[in-house]
Parts: sequence; C-alpha cells; structure tokens
Amino acid sequence: MFCEIASGRQPARIVYQDDLVTAFWDIHPQARVHILVIPNQHLTSLREAEETDPVLLGRCLQVAARVAREAGIAESGYRVLTNVGPDAGQSVYHLHFHLLGGNRLRMALG
Repeated sequence: MFCEIASGRQPARIVYQDDLVTAFWDIHPQARVHILVIPNQHLTSLREAEETDPVLLGRCLQVAARVAREAGIAESGYRVLTNVGPDAGQSVYHLHFHLLGGNRLRMALG
C-alpha cells in the first residue's frame, strides 16, 4: 500500500514528497501529529537496509526533521521511530518512520 501512495496511485494526505521520500498523515494517529515518512523505493524494513542505503535513510530523517518544523513541533519535541518485525509491532511491511508529537508522549519502553 505504501508503494501505491508514493507512486500517487493511492490517495493520502501528503505533506512532503521528493524523488526519494514521501511523508503523509497516518490514518490511525497515535499523537496529535502522526506523520509517516517512507522511502519511495520499497524496503521491507530497516533490516533490509544495505550499505548503499545511507543516503536514503539519512534523507528520511532529514525529511522527518523538516516536517516536524513545518508542523510546529520541533521546539516542543517529537519522536521518530520505526518498527522492525512482528515482535516490534511492524504491521506494514514497507520501511516507514513514525513522526509523533504535538502532545506529551509516554515512554513505550520497558
């Protein structure tokens, strides 16, 4: 489904897109601001990232920071996370980073 969003064949509330990365609002938000940042190229998860992917992964994080500034949450704080595999809660098998903020976030660790 995320490949379809990146290609424009599936609708989404896109907030940023370039040749490498697409960012769009999550349809099941877990915070006031919940935006997904995905590489346009399909990678199942961070586990599949290769030595040739640091530019792509870095671009995803740059876009997350940019979108956080544009959403007005950069100063108050935000979280960027990715789930890898079923034990971590990954439910969509296209690498994506959750950008969460806009309210106080609870620690989900432990």
